[in-house]
Amino acid sequence: MLVRTRRVMGTGALAAALIITGTPAAAQDADQAARIRKLEAEVSALQRKVFPGGSGRYFEPEITAPAQAANTPAPTTSALTDVLARLDALEGQLQRLTAQYEESGNAMRLLQARVETLEARGGPALAPATGTGSAAIAPATGIAPATGPAAATGAARPATTPTATAAPTTAAARPSPQRLAAVQRITKPQTNDPGDDEYSYGFRLWEAGFYPEAQQQLTLFVERYPTHSRASFGRNLLGRAYLDNGKPAEAAPWFLRNYQDDKTGARAGDSLLYLAEAMIALKDTTRACIALAEFGETYPALATGRLRTQYEANRAKVTCS
Repeated sequence: MLVRTRRVMGTGALAAALIITGTPAAAQDADQAARIRKLEAEVSALQRKVFPGGSGRYFEPEITAPAQAANTPAPTTSALTDVLARLDALEGQLQRLTAQYEESGNAMRLLQARVETLEARGGPALAPATGTGSAAIAPATGIAPATGPAAATGAARPATTPTATAAPTTAAARPSPQRLAAVQRITKPQTNDPGDDEYSYGFRLWEAGFYPEAQQQLTLFVERYPTHSRASFGRNLLGRAYLDNGKPAEAAPWFLRNYQDDKTGARAGDSLLYLAEAMIALKDTTRACIALAEFGETYPALATGRLRTQYEANRAKVTCS
């Protein structure tokens, strides 16, 4: 009995011991499970941070566009759109300039046609209005006019606006059909330099001996293109067109103007020498001598070079003190 009691007591003590020792083990397993769940949650959170697509196959791009400020408007045009807009503006401006150029060219052609019509009918010419040779000389060259209103006002420049004159009443003043046909056979150049074309056409008329027609054409050139590279040539040739036509009084103002406007011009020296020649033709020896002296002093290279023969011939025609 005693032995059984001891056995029972021993068995109960063992069970109690097992219960006592089993309780910490069960608590330890639960704690480890909680820690594992916490770690799994942290890994899941880390995965969502690194791979926010919810799938392992999704990756964010390494380079992303910078975020715009909330109050910054998004661009509405691209660089290509701006370039196209500027091209459209340039094309519009080019069209307007082309239209203006065509209108100016058409007006020039109409004016030329009108001049030719008036010439054919014996109408007013586009020659500058001038006075006598002495009155057309300015004090700037040392040659003072003896009489006339030009003495009080300085140089008498040729008028730049054509003046209406009475149409000739005789048939002899009108150009003959043969002359008109000969003038029409002289072609006008057509290049990309309209100013040079106008001058070249006037030169061809002068070279062919059509002096009145050359006077009109060269007057048109010098008044329309006063700063052209051929302007000095044009003014000098216009004076020669009058001088060769036996009109030294009309030629002198153009020679003087060409010399005064640009003394370094390509034909300024020529004009001063031709001015002396016009004064000789007008029998104005005093002014001719002053012009010759001015030429020799201002253009010594021409006096001993290209224009030497003409210079010496003019000096031989007058006796200068």
